[in-house]
Amino acid sequence: MAEKALNDIELTGHENIEVFGAREHNLKNIDVVIPRNKLVTVTGISGSGKSSLAFDTIYAEGQRRYMESFSAYARSFIGDMERPDVDKINGLSPVISIEQKTTSKNPRSTVGTTTEIYDFLRLLFARAGIAHSYITGKPMIKQTQDQIVEQILENYENQKLMILAPLVKGRKGHYRELFVQIRKMGYTKARIDGEVLDIEPKMQLDRYKIHDIEVVIDRIIPKAEDRYRISQSVGTALKVGKGSMLLQDQNNTVSYFSQNLMDPESGISYEEPSPNSFSFNSPYGACPTCNGLGMIEEITEDSLIPDKTLSISRGGIVALGDYRDLWIFKQIEIILKNYKVNISTPIEKIPQDAIDVILYGSEEPVAVPSKKYPGEEWNTKFEGIINFLKRQQESDNDKIQDWLKDFLIIKTCPDCEGARLKIESRHFLIGDKNISQLSEMDISDLTVWFENIEDQLNEKQNVIAKEILKEIRKRVGFLHGIGLDYLTLNRPLKTLSGGEAQRIRLATQIGTQLVGVLYIMDEPSIGLHQRDNVRLIKSLKELRDLGNTVLIVEHDKDMMLQSDYILDIGPGAGRHGGKIVGKGTPEQFLKDGGLTADYLSGRRKIAIPEKRREGNGKFLELKNAVGHNLKNVDLKIPLGKMVCITGVSGSGKSSLIHDTLFPILNQHFFRAKREPLEFKKINGLEHIDKVIEVDQSPIGRTPRSNPATYTGMFTEIRALFSELPESKIRGYKPGRFSFNVKGGRCEECQGAGKKKIEMDFLPDVHVDCETCKGKRFNRETLEVRFKGKSISDILDMTVEEALGFFESLPRINRKVQILHEVGLGYITLGQHATTLSGGEAQRVKLAEELSKRDTGQTLYILDEPTTGLHFQDINKLMDVLHRLTDKGNTVLIIEHNMDVIKVADHIIDMGPEGGTKGGLVVAQGTPEQVMKVKNSYTGQFLKLEIE
Repeated sequence: MAEKALNDIELTGHENIEVFGAREHNLKNIDVVIPRNKLVTVTGISGSGKSSLAFDTIYAEGQRRYMESFSAYARSFIGDMERPDVDKINGLSPVISIEQKTTSKNPRSTVGTTTEIYDFLRLLFARAGIAHSYITGKPMIKQTQDQIVEQILENYENQKLMILAPLVKGRKGHYRELFVQIRKMGYTKARIDGEVLDIEPKMQLDRYKIHDIEVVIDRIIPKAEDRYRISQSVGTALKVGKGSMLLQDQNNTVSYFSQNLMDPESGISYEEPSPNSFSFNSPYGACPTCNGLGMIEEITEDSLIPDKTLSISRGGIVALGDYRDLWIFKQIEIILKNYKVNISTPIEKIPQDAIDVILYGSEEPVAVPSKKYPGEEWNTKFEGIINFLKRQQESDNDKIQDWLKDFLIIKTCPDCEGARLKIESRHFLIGDKNISQLSEMDISDLTVWFENIEDQLNEKQNVIAKEILKEIRKRVGFLHGIGLDYLTLNRPLKTLSGGEAQRIRLATQIGTQLVGVLYIMDEPSIGLHQRDNVRLIKSLKELRDLGNTVLIVEHDKDMMLQSDYILDIGPGAGRHGGKIVGKGTPEQFLKDGGLTADYLSGRRKIAIPEKRREGNGKFLELKNAVGHNLKNVDLKIPLGKMVCITGVSGSGKSSLIHDTLFPILNQHFFRAKREPLEFKKINGLEHIDKVIEVDQSPIGRTPRSNPATYTGMFTEIRALFSELPESKIRGYKPGRFSFNVKGGRCEECQGAGKKKIEMDFLPDVHVDCETCKGKRFNRETLEVRFKGKSISDILDMTVEEALGFFESLPRINRKVQILHEVGLGYITLGQHATTLSGGEAQRVKLAEELSKRDTGQTLYILDEPTTGLHFQDINKLMDVLHRLTDKGNTVLIIEHNMDVIKVADHIIDMGPEGGTKGGLVVAQGTPEQVMKVKNSYTGQFLKLEIE
């Protein structure tokens, strides 16, 4: 180890990474020494400056130095990267950042493609897979010319045979030109749809019927002495038939032969496989119906007619809306007249035949009386509403596409059944599995399957597969090692939490086996159960032991105590932070004391309530949920309590709450389109009046969105500015103070404050607008001031500063106060949505919901609200959630953090394991009851916390 450290000093000239004079964001000109080749944790309360040091200073400088190594020509495409506000950084290695925010939203990105496991699987199936016929299920064979000749002499001696070359298989057309071509080649007979005919001049077929055409190459009676002739004829047939030929014997039985992969019974053949044949992102492998997405968008009767109690005149068909004097309504009136009903009849009482004609059209002309020429009728065909909407799907108009979204339902592709690949690709097998079936297995099952795969392969396959299997096992092992063994390879990346996506990228990095790199990570433990934390820490230590420095921004207790060195930044958030308040090895850090050290050592704790809430005695009950890995789960949520849904990663928490319970409630209260996963019934809906889900998705995708606009506070601030005397003199209305409309905004950046620079082969970068210097507004607008502050100054205020500034304005102050209470005192009111972490975005949403008047009968669903929170901030957040529950509301939290779980009134623990080994309710009750359940992992860790 000492020798390794010496080598490292020789390589870089530095034993530590030294940062001098860091002033980025709220950092107070700090000097930091980070030991190299160690696992270092940067901690501190939310907004204290952890990310400013790790990402905006160290990573940004590493990235800038890397860019400077490019040629001047390459840099001309990228532009200059701004140097972070720091005096000097010594001992900086190449830097790789693994953040949460870089999750791909592309539906084609999956766990398999990101980790490259699927790429190796494609190679394995292309080189060692055995093709099977999708008609008979038997293995496909390919033969050489000599093998075909041998078979003919062996099996058909002294029989009358016809050697045929296939030219057309199952296609429509008259084929006049093809027959001319065959005659020019010197052939006089062809087998057309099973019948042998002479090829005559101007011969043609029925162009609207499906035909099979084979040209007769030779007619022979096989004998050993005719071997040369047979070989020549077979060679010609294979050449004309592009590698395939047929043999018809005297009983008119047809046999198929091919140099390509072919089913000798049915005659179907496959192209030679390549890795692209198994890619759902390539036209060579993708299912043609869904283009490799596994899902299709469909317009159905149910999506167009959600409420059958309404009549067509009252908007029963949502695409048409209420009755208007339009041609289509006139046509529908005539159609309904034929069925003795009218446009005011409730749809449920209209015969299904009439509904089918309205939706799918009819060949029968519809006679509509003419207004212009009385007594005349207009006879037109009625296309049908669904057919019309399908035609509109091909339009390039964005407004039409947005309008159509309301009627589209996403369904599993009927052809590939969600497998994404074409039928041929799904019939190449290794052992008894195709590539799609392997993609549907979770990582733990896949690990087991690959353990003994050599026993199912023949000698040739084993030689081919040896190196590929080594790579697959290595990568699958990494995923298993970081606690992601419940994921499947076909899981889309966009459905993963920030922590899961980050750990997948971590597994990919461990796989690269790089040495001498500085890895910077942002809370890799997010979404991990305490049990799986041990595996993650082990993986991070492996990365360190390879000879890398691992710097993690983290709040997890285990992670801090297991690291080699801890840096604590504080003492407060925003302008009250930015200083080093603690540093050293875990032992030294605990001894020195401080806020974080007190929580780690147990000197400070989040208090367990003396008495758990009784609730209101009512329940919300979900029966027989079976979606994904759920095994007939019955969920019983006591109302009026704080309820925690817990369980190891992948045990079915999200399937039960996000994908089953929330869509049911959302459909019931707000008529949402999203379909829940399968369940039998739900009871107790009458006991709640609405549902609110607060998740970690961004509050906006552009710099225009910010906490002030999202919470509605900015509307009040604009109204305030428009009422100022200066605004009245100038005639400014609230719109003048909006950065989204022309008038008061800076037109150079159109009110964004930043301009997007497209980087071609790198992620896009946002830089401050040169005209307004990031202020968003033009000079005239900025001249209007309230208490000496312009509208731009107010957007640049932190929540904490705004608290005192708006003290005399209760409508604004109430919203600022709630942002402060949920632990966001350090963010600015106008902070760009793109710079907020998942946890911050979630707390902005929570603040927006809390600022509304509650009824005391609301169900709040929160997904890991402690993401990115220090122990002290969790304490504050729990106070807010307790207040919400005390008013009679039900707060349902999906959580792994023991500090939250131990203060809940009721716990529902899923498990026992992740993936297929999960999907059951293992324990439920108060924390004291759950900790007594032996097979509950959550219970075991709760015991350590409570006792």
